[in-house]
Amino acid sequence: MYTFISGATGGLGKTYAFICGEKGYDLFLTARSAERLAALKKQLSEKFTGIKIEYFPCELTSDESRKTLISHIEEQGFKFDRIINVAGADIQKAFMDYTPEKAVFQIRVNCEATLLLTLGLLKNRAEKTEVLTVGSMSGVSPMPYFAIYSASKAFLQSFFTSLHYELKKDGVKVTTVLPGGMPTRPDLVEEIKKQGLGGKLSSKPPEFVVKKSLKAVKKNKIICVPGAFNKFLYFVMKIAPKRIVLRFIARRWKHYSKDAF
Repeated sequence: MYTFISGATGGLGKTYAFICGEKGYDLFLTARSAERLAALKKQLSEKFTGIKIEYFPCELTSDESRKTLISHIEEQGFKFDRIINVAGADIQKAFMDYTPEKAVFQIRVNCEATLLLTLGLLKNRAEKTEVLTVGSMSGVSPMPYFAIYSASKAFLQSFFTSLHYELKKDGVKVTTVLPGGMPTRPDLVEEIKKQGLGGKLSSKPPEFVVKKSLKAVKKNKIICVPGAFNKFLYFVMKIAPKRIVLRFIARRWKHYSKDAF
């Protein structure tokens, strides 16, 4: 049985791969670059000699590429007892600053690809399976100036919460993790610094997020919010009047823009 990790060569995906490898889980990794996947396999193989590691590159926005990945899995007879959906398009800016192509790209990666990969993988699951999906604190409330990113993460939270109840009787545990900022790259470290005290309190190392989320899915929690400050924000955003929350978000983020792709 394998642990499937999408977005495996990114900062958070790589952290999942190393921590799962440390736990002795056999790994099946995917990302866009075959070269980077091969390099990651080499690193993992050198560190963890007792596990099996497979990889297969996939362009998540391509229906043909996703079908090729699932066909490879079925032909080789891979089965999964853990599915970790990490891959996502981290574009955050005002709606009018998007091109149509970028808007479609973000929705296809964050929503369509995650949905259809999960469907294909669950058809090749073990008797007992865990599904862990990376959402975001940005999806807890609508976010002016982050509208597409926020809506896509809210979609993931809503969909996988529904799936949690649909698949419970089938022995499938489903959890969505909602992290705040994570210092996985130098540019993200700088962004967190610019956010001041709030950014510092909300930010957690990827290792912290990974360990908390893996424990949460073991317990079959619906939602995992890593960190006390983020739990507080989650609660506040749920009970505060929506108009006040949206006005605060708009004021805070209207001058911020991030185009990761």
